[in-house]
Amino acid sequence: MGARTGSADLPLHGGRVPLWLATRMARLGAVIVEALVLEEGPHGVLRRLAHPFWFQALGCVMGMDWHSSGITTSVLGALKRGLCGRERELGLTVCGGRGKHSRKTPAELVAFGERTGLDGAALARTSRLVAKVDSACVQDGFALYLHGFVVASDGAWTVVQQGMNDERKQARRYHWLSETVRSFVDEPHAAIEGQPFPDAIVNLCDRRAAPSRAAQVLLAATPDLVLRELPRLQLPAHHEVRPSDVFLRRLRGTLAAAADAGPRDFPELLLQPGVGARTVQALAAVAEVLHGAPCRFSDPARFSLALGGKDGHPFPVPLKVYDRTISVLKAAVSRARLGNDDKLAALRSLDEQSRRLECVASGPTLEQHLEREREQSHSYGGMTVFGPAAAPKPRRGQLSLPLR
Repeated sequence: MGARTGSADLPLHGGRVPLWLATRMARLGAVIVEALVLEEGPHGVLRRLAHPFWFQALGCVMGMDWHSSGITTSVLGALKRGLCGRERELGLTVCGGRGKHSRKTPAELVAFGERTGLDGAALARTSRLVAKVDSACVQDGFALYLHGFVVASDGAWTVVQQGMNDERKQARRYHWLSETVRSFVDEPHAAIEGQPFPDAIVNLCDRRAAPSRAAQVLLAATPDLVLRELPRLQLPAHHEVRPSDVFLRRLRGTLAAAADAGPRDFPELLLQPGVGARTVQALAAVAEVLHGAPCRFSDPARFSLALGGKDGHPFPVPLKVYDRTISVLKAAVSRARLGNDDKLAALRSLDEQSRRLECVASGPTLEQHLEREREQSHSYGGMTVFGPAAAPKPRRGQLSLPLR
């Protein structure tokens, strides 16, 4: 059994993820999952993926457009590629995907059952039933086109699926978690992200629809299905990151922690030479993704300030910082697997330091921070779908050195 855990409404965007970012997303996603498995186990990963705000923050910290519909496809695709061949080691398997890949989910789950000895046919039935609930029982104007099924080696699962509404130019993402579902037809959702449209919705999963469901059972002998709307994430149509999208107090805490740790040697964390404040800033955001409580992810746009976005918003993806962040995380996870978790503990302390500094830290406005990032972008290997970031024209009397 399972329940929906939440949903999200996202502006509908087209385009593709460039190869230079897709490969890095797979590597970063894999190492984040590996660290989470060490900290919380496979079920902890499932719980986080079932939280719509955390899922959005994960996509932002991986360099995707912070608010677009493509974040769902790209994150699931990155995790599927990144975990491929390591399913037994990590205890997690990613099935399904977008379009034709979504229709292969039942077959993938049957094959998963054959490898593990679990009831793959039952998992496949669950996959089809969850899709039916969000397409037939909740007629909210969004046609499903993506279905991702993440399953643990013991059969626990999370489903992330998404529908689109061409007329509204929006996508809606739905999240499900097996451990919270008691009935697929009586308010099963943990949450649905998105702006509700009461006049256009047929929700046979609402408690108030029980008489209607009962009547339909008598008429058509079909099972009744129920939706429970919990957390909703409504993302704006504007593409740029605005001050209203970010809790500036939290951002300043992250920047202050990075400034405090980066310029001098930080032996508990820095695993290779040359890691400075800018990399520590990205690591602080990743550390929060690893250790943050659900309430910390109400402003997912803030996490796009760690490694930018492929379209240049809020600034180009700093490839040098991205690669160094991955290498630091991989080294920390490797040490933890050998029984020495001092580096992962250092990431946890970095997150704790950021939170402490939130109360007292002051700093630049969001606009000033973004302006600095854009000016320094070329020195970080900044890249967008339009090409490399150009060096800014020097200002008279100004000397600016990048922090690695």
